[in-house]
Amino acid sequence: MSLTARQRAEAAALLRHAEYHAAPIAPLSALLPGLDPADAYAVQRGNIARRQADGATVIGHKVGLTSAAMQRLLGVTEPDFGHLLDDMVRRDGTAVFAGRYCRPRVEPEICFLLSRPLRGPGVTSADVLAATDAVAPALEIVDSRILDWNITLVDTVADNASSGGLVCGPWTPLGKAPDLASVTVDLLLDGERLASGSGREVLGHPAAAVAWLANTLAGFGTALEPGQLILPGAMTTAPFVSAGHTVEARFSGLGPVSVTFV
Repeated sequence: MSLTARQRAEAAALLRHAEYHAAPIAPLSALLPGLDPADAYAVQRGNIARRQADGATVIGHKVGLTSAAMQRLLGVTEPDFGHLLDDMVRRDGTAVFAGRYCRPRVEPEICFLLSRPLRGPGVTSADVLAATDAVAPALEIVDSRILDWNITLVDTVADNASSGGLVCGPWTPLGKAPDLASVTVDLLLDGERLASGSGREVLGHPAAAVAWLANTLAGFGTALEPGQLILPGAMTTAPFVSAGHTVEARFSGLGPVSVTFV
């Protein structure tokens, strides 16, 4: 870490204010040039602890930057992670108030529901699949509290990996689900297909992203627990959305999931 505790607290406060008021701020990487990944994760975890103190519950994690294109864009060679909280969950097909977000985007993912703990290091994709109870078609609402999504790695990490919300469709027991790498998805905006992808877009297999997460969390003294939800990363590009838009993702073998912004 290169920032002082006071600087990390100030960064966390700026992000909280931006999220609460849906008023994005200048990049933290510009405001605090010494911000490094360790500082950024400390800021993230500090804000999560504050949310927990206010009554929210951590229900899982998300993995970001799993595509080669996004890693090249931010100049990194591995993903990042954020936390999922119970107050971020929205029902399938529900209407969501667009004004609560700064500049939201939506991306399709395969959500994992764990039945057994996963504690790194040394967790493999096979371990992940053995610990998975079920999977579901999902949409992650991603939102940056940084103005115009002008982010670097440390900006998105500090900002809880740009998490905004989670919409899950019906659960399929893993034993009845197709091979997750071969699952395809069509992403539709107001009924028009915008993008298509497959599970292979997520580090070759979505379970590989969950394994990376479990092994990375070990460095923070944290494990993935039974009952937690894990979003492993986007299968397509993530379009911007606003009030009046309906987004639907149709997954082969898993079914559809949708959300409308009002």
